[in-house]
Amino acid sequence: MASPMSAGTFLRALRAEGVTVVEVGDWEHHNRNHKGPWGPVNGVMIHHTVTSGTARTVALCRDGHSELPGPLCHGVIAKDGKVHLVGYGRANHAGFGDDDVLRAVVAEKSLPPVNEANTDGNPRFYGFECENLGDGKDPWPQAQLEAIEKVSAAVCRHHGWTEKSVIGHLEWQPGKVDPRGFTMAWLRGRVRDRLK
Repeated sequence: MASPMSAGTFLRALRAEGVTVVEVGDWEHHNRNHKGPWGPVNGVMIHHTVTSGTARTVALCRDGHSELPGPLCHGVIAKDGKVHLVGYGRANHAGFGDDDVLRAVVAEKSLPPVNEANTDGNPRFYGFECENLGDGKDPWPQAQLEAIEKVSAAVCRHHGWTEKSVIGHLEWQPGKVDPRGFTMAWLRGRVRDRLK
């Protein structure tokens, strides 16, 4: 459990990890903080967007839509590996998930099976949306996978967390399948190796 980084510290942490960052508008102040707290933070959550086209994906994640206002994450990880920062603070990305999973993330233990949605994750997780159709066929380019690894490691490194603080949306909320196309165990292994 930790206080969130400032926007400036977040940006510096990503760049120090070798992430290519694109700052989108006034991302540092674009958030949903008026709807509830941002923090304490406990981990990093990875999603896929079910969209194609970077410009369209970034716009959607920044602005949201009529049923879910933006920002829908903190950063959009494009196919080319660039990370587009669209918001900072509370974002509509995690939704309600399993309190048992949250306890495991806080304790950095193996995750239990997700079976309920009783805890708001939006204040608790840094969120990254990855540009992918999520159909199991849309490829994950190496540059994009490396960027997912780097952003996860950057946040963990700053907070002193291990790879066990990195989870997928499917591990948090019943019925979710994202990210689809690689396993979270594989990603956590990459993050673990990077943090050594």
